[in-house]
Amino acid sequence: MLRLSKLGDYGTVIMACMALEPERLYRTAEVASMVGVPLPTAGKVLKTLARGGLLVSQRGAKGGYTLARRAQEISIAQIIVAVEGPLGMTECSAMAGLCLQEAGCPVRGNWLRINAAVLHALESVNLADFARPAAMPGAVPIDLGAIRARRQGACTPEL
Repeated sequence: MLRLSKLGDYGTVIMACMALEPERLYRTAEVASMVGVPLPTAGKVLKTLARGGLLVSQRGAKGGYTLARRAQEISIAQIIVAVEGPLGMTECSAMAGLCLQEAGCPVRGNWLRINAAVLHALESVNLADFARPAAMPGAVPIDLGAIRARRQGACTPEL
């Protein structure tokens, strides 16, 4: 299965939350509370996003983080790359020279095409778009009661 790491996912959620009020200064503790992640995790993701040039860090007692650019100018691909590193479906599609079979691999060209398509899709969605709720046609509604029951260790038999 192909998926983002938790930190990559948190990076997109944090940026989407910050895009709702882009001129605001966000403190790490506030971001952790908004997103529902531990303070050290929020701090790590915020620092990573700042190193990636997507956030500006302001130090001091009244410090915090703001978006480095307008939300319309930040793609989801940029967020993922800042947190996860180069985007690649396989090692050789992320960076040349990592795979011993790369030179003679009969499917490498196809993986490169798929990688380019995924990258294009992620680049076509900007942070402003991502911060707005999206309709999910055909999606099954989430039963929050079942999730809460599982978290509490309760059993909810299906009849």
